[in-house]
Amino acid sequence: MAASDHDPGAVPMTSATQRETRGFQAEVKQLLRLMIHSLYSNREIFLRELISNASDACDKLRFRALAEPALLDGGAELAIDVDFDATARTVTVTDSGVGMSRDEVIEHLGTIAKSGTAEFLAALSGDQQKDAQLIGQFGVGFYSAFIVAERVEVHTRRAGLAAAEGVHWSSDGSGEFTVENEPLEQRGTRVVLHLKEDAVEFADAWRLRGLVKRYSDHIAFPVRMAAAPGGEAAAPAPARREAVNSAQALWTRPRTEIQDDEYREFYQHVAHDFGAPLAWSHHRVEGKREYTTLLYLPSRAPFDLWHRDAARGLKLYVRRVFILDDAEQFLPLYLRFVKGVVDSSDLPLNVSRELLQQDAEVEAMRAGITRRVLDLLAKLAKDEPEKFAGFWKEFGQVLKEGIAEDPANRERIAKLLRFATTATEREVQDQSLDDVVGRLRPGQKHLYYVLADTWNAARQSPHLERLRQMGIEVLLLHDRIDEWMTGYLGEYEGRTFRDAGRGDLDLGELETPAEQAADAAGAEAALALCGRLREALSGRVEAVRVTQRLAESPACLVRAADEVGAQLRKLLEAAGQAPAAKRPTLEINPAHPLVQRLERLADGEDFRDFAALLLDQATLAEGGQLDEPAAFVRRLNRLLLGGAPAPMKS
Repeated sequence: MAASDHDPGAVPMTSATQRETRGFQAEVKQLLRLMIHSLYSNREIFLRELISNASDACDKLRFRALAEPALLDGGAELAIDVDFDATARTVTVTDSGVGMSRDEVIEHLGTIAKSGTAEFLAALSGDQQKDAQLIGQFGVGFYSAFIVAERVEVHTRRAGLAAAEGVHWSSDGSGEFTVENEPLEQRGTRVVLHLKEDAVEFADAWRLRGLVKRYSDHIAFPVRMAAAPGGEAAAPAPARREAVNSAQALWTRPRTEIQDDEYREFYQHVAHDFGAPLAWSHHRVEGKREYTTLLYLPSRAPFDLWHRDAARGLKLYVRRVFILDDAEQFLPLYLRFVKGVVDSSDLPLNVSRELLQQDAEVEAMRAGITRRVLDLLAKLAKDEPEKFAGFWKEFGQVLKEGIAEDPANRERIAKLLRFATTATEREVQDQSLDDVVGRLRPGQKHLYYVLADTWNAARQSPHLERLRQMGIEVLLLHDRIDEWMTGYLGEYEGRTFRDAGRGDLDLGELETPAEQAADAAGAEAALALCGRLREALSGRVEAVRVTQRLAESPACLVRAADEVGAQLRKLLEAAGQAPAAKRPTLEINPAHPLVQRLERLADGEDFRDFAALLLDQATLAEGGQLDEPAAFVRRLNRLLLGGAPAPMKS
């Protein structure tokens, strides 16, 4: 393919070999610069990453060969060879996997395809640029070679292509790379690292063997080295080679034989994550259906967690044969952060994404795997609350999606939810619904919550003043998903959820007879004032009534029970789906001095101004926006200056 078909900036150099020089994608340049400095102290991971890529290439070829046996070139063994040359200062990793075509080399070795990469890299602060965990979110992968190499060469030919269609890629990582055709007799990929002077330690047999055993023992293909130390990188593989790793898929081994370090190392392979997993579950199902799962909870959320079209899902194997890299059919979307492997003994080897979506066996496996993840989370919450707190900080908002998306497991998920409440006065979400239920007042039938844009706005909401005064705990909800989630919660342990800012609060079961009588008397006494306010605010409010919510504020706005709240309205407006807003109800506190002063004013301009000011004040208190800010300022200035003498009611 011509250079201009890919990149207008590509420079053809020799038409006979189709050699061209290209610039890395801007994100690759930035990532290389950050990664080389951030991962310098962990530079040995380059070998793990290159062997992991080689293993993936072998897996993919084995799967393709099920339909096209000729791709295996007469049955050539799928394996990975590691060689070195101390004199030439090179390390070479060779695989007999699927290989790459010229177009694939340009695509995979010059760009990063993850959604949101540019935005994420641009947002990294100076301190974050030094954080190896953040950089590790990209999987490090092939580009880790530049941590130890001053120049990297790739020789590759895609299985099924002619020898003449081999490709040679080369770069020093500074911003450009060259690509040219190169005749290659063998399929697969050979990566040659020309080591930096300070990385010559890796051109050593014992060093390389130790790294293979440490990081890649679980790889399901033989990772071979020369039986005796030595060997040249560019030369054909020595006659006598031996596997350095055990070459057995980790999940196929008994749990009792696997060390925690092995589980952690396999996670880094399967998840392409530089960090350690938070927890894992290794389980074999036998009986009506047989499959094995090895599931991991990451310690940190990937930067593309909220890109719902990003690649997700488990690695699918059928009888140890790799099938799919991201089989999303085995877990619901709200568990998209889970990494791992599922290996089925029952699914056909020719299964496709389309067949997976229609297969009853897959549905049954999905239900079982989902419960397994939720059980793992429940165990973590019970046995290691500090770790669960870390999980919740990273993935809590995603887990909340399950309340709406997975009604069959709603109760399980609800037990995992964590909230900030008025009982703790801490911004951190660390209170479970069981904690809240255990502190309910005798006779309390509802679980009360208040919605706001921030935790500070929620805890200062006027809607919870009376509840706080009565010693009733309130959930402080400020995540953007909370209003949507509470619409599906319904009830918990027999208590219904009640929004403190919508509909009738109805505290009857928690009030003493004396308090009920006082409320009724106050409402009766303020009936006339409510009518006057409703007339003065005609067209702006649906109704005016005496409050059961307020203890300190003069007024607040209340939405109808079926009205869309501010949080959800913002989300719907962004999607162009927001329904027409209804007028709110204004609730007044007759005991407040401002309301008492308003009640003494005669009807007229002053009364209307004070009424409008009361409504605007209530709007601001709930975090709303004023329709006429300038008018509000004029009324407020008039009040602050004392205003014109106002006639009082006779």
